[in-house]
Amino acid sequence: MANTISEQYAKVDFSPIQALTEGEVVTHSPVRDIRLASGRVLALITLDNGRDHTRPNTLGPATLTELGETLARLKARAAAGEIQAVGITGKQYILAAGADLSDISKVGSKDNARLIAQLGHKVLGSLSELGVPTFAFVNGLALGGGLEIALNSTYRTVDASAAAVALPEVFLGIIPGWGGAYLLPNLIGIENALEVVISNPLKQNRMLKPQQAFELGVMDAIFPAANFLENSLTWADAVLGGKKVERRNEPGKIERLTKWPIAIKMARGMLESKIGTVPKSPYAALELLDKAKSGTKAEGFAREDEALAELVTGDQFAASMYAFDLVQKRAKRPVGAPDKALAKKVTKVGIIGAGLMASQFALLFVRKLQVPVLITDLDQARVDKGVSYIHDEIGKLEAKGRLDGDTANKLRSLVTGTTDKSLYADCDFVIEAVFEEVGVKQQVFAEIEKIVADDAILATNTSSLSVEEIGSPLSHPGRLVGFHFFNPVAVMPLIEVVKTPHTTDAALSTAFVVAKGLGKNAVLTADAPGFVVNRLLAKVMGEAARAVYEGTPVAEVEKAFAPLGLPMGPFQLIDLVGWKVAAHVQDTMVRAFPDRFYANENFHELAELDAVVEKDKGGRVTGWTKAAEKTLKGAVASSPASADTILRRVQDGLAQEIRLMLDEGVVPAVEDIDLCLILGAGWPFIDGGASPYLDREGASERMFGGTFHNPPIRGIAHS
Repeated sequence: MANTISEQYAKVDFSPIQALTEGEVVTHSPVRDIRLASGRVLALITLDNGRDHTRPNTLGPATLTELGETLARLKARAAAGEIQAVGITGKQYILAAGADLSDISKVGSKDNARLIAQLGHKVLGSLSELGVPTFAFVNGLALGGGLEIALNSTYRTVDASAAAVALPEVFLGIIPGWGGAYLLPNLIGIENALEVVISNPLKQNRMLKPQQAFELGVMDAIFPAANFLENSLTWADAVLGGKKVERRNEPGKIERLTKWPIAIKMARGMLESKIGTVPKSPYAALELLDKAKSGTKAEGFAREDEALAELVTGDQFAASMYAFDLVQKRAKRPVGAPDKALAKKVTKVGIIGAGLMASQFALLFVRKLQVPVLITDLDQARVDKGVSYIHDEIGKLEAKGRLDGDTANKLRSLVTGTTDKSLYADCDFVIEAVFEEVGVKQQVFAEIEKIVADDAILATNTSSLSVEEIGSPLSHPGRLVGFHFFNPVAVMPLIEVVKTPHTTDAALSTAFVVAKGLGKNAVLTADAPGFVVNRLLAKVMGEAARAVYEGTPVAEVEKAFAPLGLPMGPFQLIDLVGWKVAAHVQDTMVRAFPDRFYANENFHELAELDAVVEKDKGGRVTGWTKAAEKTLKGAVASSPASADTILRRVQDGLAQEIRLMLDEGVVPAVEDIDLCLILGAGWPFIDGGASPYLDREGASERMFGGTFHNPPIRGIAHS
């Protein structure tokens, strides 16, 4: 193994990946000399792709090659004594958003994937071998390879207003492959590195704020935006003059010997409990972090080269790239959404109901739209409880510093509650959050329609009922639209916007504009039972229930579903959404499609219990409560299904149902089904939603003799 990074990659032939540069938006690396107050000269590189901040700097092969040449020239200048330091920063608001993923996904072979990793290591690694100290001035967004530029530098400063700092690779089915997995734990300690490299990506791709990055020790100094570069240069000059940089989280010998292996073992147990063993990237990252405790940087980089080459060419990365593309592009331009110019301007929102769901709606509407929000219920006590909940939640946000005092007071004043429904008269958008029963919803809308203006939009949050049937008694059924949120309302990014045969373009356009204003992604669906997400989750839950009532122990049923890669097992999910809700959805689906969905009357008896399942510390279902066992007695057969049988049944059921939904025109394309599952059910990126996984597992072929994608979405290793 070579002693230096430059020696390690000196003889590697990178010409095969130079062919991948066609179409790359090159991020250039111009240099200017800055004479510091001390008289020393710092050569400052400013990464810039020539686009505005909506098109971040990315690091493709041509970009890396040019940066490598720039750094080689600076190394020669440093050796000649012309410069005493090198700095690297980015264009306004952006350091770099990491590797150009479109380039990585078309590498063509495992050898080329390894070359991408090696080129990144060679170029970024040279930042620590220029013969003078290097400074990364992180002036904005620094993700993946962008953060690895900083980690490979000797010192780092960050702009307090930078959008985000993160290593999100595990979220996308790969690992930090340009030094991050080796350098970060050796900078901030194993526990902090586990949080940044593994835990955060698995928490819906959570990122670090600049202050958090500074407190963890990822950054050495933090400065306000107004004078960021000026302050960073002054700080760099002081460091060059001998100022000591404290790194209190840097691991010592004792941490490496004792804390390190314990932290890795605990993290492995946590991963197995939370996500199962199907996802490859978290475990590959864990292995790299474990081995980073000893050995040389060159050895650490070589391990990253191999791990990245393996993952980039696998099925999970291919599916992740498909999912990433859906979320980044398709979700932002909803298929079937009418012209937004047709939308009615919403200046006041009405919410029918004041329970927990209604109160969550009210909080979201008032925070995001900042318009008056009115809630009503049958009696003043319920209304007061709802308003109190909303005010308390605003208070919590204020206490956390997420709202300032003036904004918090303004939001509280915008929320009102009453039993007097005549106050809906000037609402432009009214949504119900009442009991999930057609008759109840019809009744409240009939009452409200007489009060609101003729062009006011009515929305139902039904999870599985027919929107057309709910609107059938209305004088203007075209104003009614389905507007289905997912729990928890503040967190889940999806709204299913449901169109009936009567829904007007104005109502539909308003729904899409409101959804966007709420910070949600909207997907258009037809008015079909369960729409998209609940129809497919009902298939999953129904097959789980079928296996239990055949006599399979509940813990074994949960394990059988593990290869799907879902964030939780089916009964853990039922326990989260509520047994009564689940029983109701199953009934709705069985009524609509009795030959394809499973329900059991005994399920309703279970739903009446205070507690149905026992769980371990990780939240995984381990068995039934005593009360549930008693309730199940006599309803359960004695012919348990094997794990393979259960998994195959759910795979085939999902493939059949998705094919039928496409044939029925529930959504425009299979991509919309996958998008709904990713955003509304937490379906993993590594599956690409459901359809690439079902193609890969042969379920599509078994059920309809074809595949959802032609060719199927597979990794390079299988093409």
